[in-house]
Amino acid sequence: MEIKKGTLLKCIAIPVLTGTLSALLSGGGMQAFSQMNKPPLSPPGWLFPVVWTVFYILMGVASYLILTSDADEQEKSDALKIYGYQLAVNFLWSIFFFNFGWYLFSFAWLVLLWVLILVMIRLFYPISKTAAYLMIPYLLWVTFAGYLNFGIWILN
Repeated sequence: MEIKKGTLLKCIAIPVLTGTLSALLSGGGMQAFSQMNKPPLSPPGWLFPVVWTVFYILMGVASYLILTSDADEQEKSDALKIYGYQLAVNFLWSIFFFNFGWYLFSFAWLVLLWVLILVMIRLFYPISKTAAYLMIPYLLWVTFAGYLNFGIWILN
């Protein structure tokens, strides 16, 4: 399979730029995070942008694999719609959490994100097992983020 470099770069740029814009709009989110009461196992603040950048790149690669697959166009379209929905929900979470301090609402929003990621993985799997597997660490991280979010709601 020939790699379409321009398409791959666009597919990676979409989630990376979405995440970057969300981070910019949520302002001093990591500074606020450093001052919150946090549950045990909370990682240091510097780790979040690193981890999210990796996940956004993986999302882009996975979406590229779906987009360029030989699968049925409707099947690809359905999978990429859910991909877009989860990316939009992901984008809004940090704004709800950091800008508005809606910790309980943000936790519920994160549960919605978790469900969308799970649905996305299930839709990706028949099209590209690799794309589906690339999303598993993201699902696990969002599970951990749910623990952190819930703990912050309880402790603050």
